This record gives sequence, C-alpha cells and structure tokens, in this order.
Amino acid sequence: MMDQVQATIITIGDELLIGQVIDTNSAYIAQKLNSIGIAVHQRIAVGDDADSITNALDTAIAKCQVVIITGGLGPTADDITKPLLNSYFGGKMVIDQPSLTHISYIFEQIHKKPMIERNRKQAEVPDVCEVLFNQSGTAPGMLFKKNESLIFSLPGVPHEMQWLTN
Repeated sequence: MMDQVQATIITIGDELLIGQVIDTNSAYIAQKLNSIGIAVHQRIAVGDDADSITNALDTAIAKCQVVIITGGLGPTADDITKPLLNSYFGGKMVIDQPSLTHISYIFEQIHKKPMIERNRKQAEVPDVCEVLFNQSGTAPGMLFKKNESLIFSLPGVPHEMQWLTN
C-alpha cells in the first residue's frame, strides 16, 4: 500500500500576517485536498519577503509531494512571488500569449480603459512552468516540478484561486 500524498499550503502576503485580510484560501484548499485523499502536512503563512518565501518552499518541497502557494502574483511592487519562483526554478520570464490576450480583453472590453505596463507584466511567466490559465482574473497560475514535488502557484484573490482549483 502506498503512503498518503502529503501537501503543504503556503500563503503569501503581509496583509495576512497583520490580520488585515483573513486567510480563507488555506481552509478552502485544505478541504479540497482532503476530499481527494491528500493530507495537509502543514500550512505556512509568510510575508512579502524573498527569504521567508524561499525558506518556506525549501521546507515544503523537502517534506511534501504537493505544495500549493497562494498570493503575491498581482501587479504591485510588493508582489514578488513570480520573479522569485522564476529565479528559484532557474527560468527566464516570457510572455504567455493566451494570458496577455485575456488581460487585454479584461481592461479594454470590460473595464473600457487601456491596459498599463504593470498589468501587461501579469502575462509574464517563467519559461520553466506550466501556465494555469486564469479565466477568472488577470494573474495566471503556474505549475512547477522539483524533485518529486508538484508546486502550484495560485492567485491570492479567493475567487480566482477557487476557479483554478475547480
């Protein structure tokens, strides 16, 4: 009989640590994982800090086959997760054309305003990931593989994260 698959959930954002935003993502993800027979080994909350994120990743990958990260994928300066993952996994940033087309549509057709550069940059992804197309928003999810682990990076916005996990 095979051992049960173990998972770690890593939530990223200073707003979570200071209580400005309540972490509903971890509970949602834990319930989803449990429903498919994956045991949550640990939940780690870290701020928007490169060393903290890197340490959490190192710890999670060493212990678990599934790592799910939420947060830090937005267009603001404190959203450092994507460039950090790019560096961590040894990739280079490239434009994901389906994501760029979708982001352009959201701004130009739905919001009726031009897309600015920082929103265009949301279509940039590391070339070493599988892009998880986000129909529900502007931050694509990403799937990485390292050793025997699958590492999913999902948006922190709950409805976007939930869309990608359904």
